[in-house]
Amino acid sequence: MTALPGADDDRPLLARSGHDRAHLARLLPDPAAGRPVRVLTVDAAGTVPVQEGPSGPRLIWEERPALPAGAVFLGEADGVPYATVRGERSLTVAGRAVDLWAGLRDLGADLDDLDAGLLAEAIGILEWHERHRFSPLTGAATTVERAGWTRRDPTTGTEFFPRVDPAVIMLVHDGADRVVLGRQAVWPPGRFSILAGFVEPGESAEAAVAREVEEEVGLRVTDVRYVASQPWPFPQSLMLGFVARVDGDQEIRVDPTEIEEARWFTREELRTPDGQLAVPPSISIARHILDRWVNDELS
Repeated sequence: MTALPGADDDRPLLARSGHDRAHLARLLPDPAAGRPVRVLTVDAAGTVPVQEGPSGPRLIWEERPALPAGAVFLGEADGVPYATVRGERSLTVAGRAVDLWAGLRDLGADLDDLDAGLLAEAIGILEWHERHRFSPLTGAATTVERAGWTRRDPTTGTEFFPRVDPAVIMLVHDGADRVVLGRQAVWPPGRFSILAGFVEPGESAEAAVAREVEEEVGLRVTDVRYVASQPWPFPQSLMLGFVARVDGDQEIRVDPTEIEEARWFTREELRTPDGQLAVPPSISIARHILDRWVNDELS
């Protein structure tokens, strides 16, 4: 398994960022403080305009004289405010030809820190808006406030803030040279990854790791340790990465309602795949954790 570019960086790829979210500016009537704003259009499918270049893809930002109506303020970098809006695909943006419209899964690994961080933020906040157009309390249409960072129920005055769903993703090992990988039926043939699941109400992340592993593959784990986190705005998750060691019986008992297949893999199998094993794509925190384990950084 070839390590990712920049594998010496301890951050998962989507954990990168090069901007200041400028959260206090959201309270101002004009978060941009009269400055021109760079605006990114995101279509209904979550894709954005891209230009290809010799150093890789770059997002196409449209410079506007002020924050547009309906835009969400993303923050600033080097004194330049950034924002995002929902919009339609077009062949050009601000007079620049669009080479392609692509999504975060396609682009995230190839963008620089600034564009990667802004795009992850833009996708996440716009997805939240799509799901909170109406109040869960009264059904009334909510109104947007704080430069796109809250919505309010006009009948009760209740304020709703962007929500993030915590999920755990864990590399389960035997304390030596083997790791458990599983696959879902909807994945491409041969694709295996580390285990994952959502944190339940009233549950710690560490408890969720132990519960999900036992539910999916029938193994009990101990020595649950945090590794890293990464936003995964599809639609609104935060992936919390862990490693855990099997405690006791190492026989895998797959729950077919959870995953299709699971088995033990050695480091050597992951270093030199035989053509049948497809590891997670570079954009995922699963690949980041696997790379570190293969390189013996998570013993």
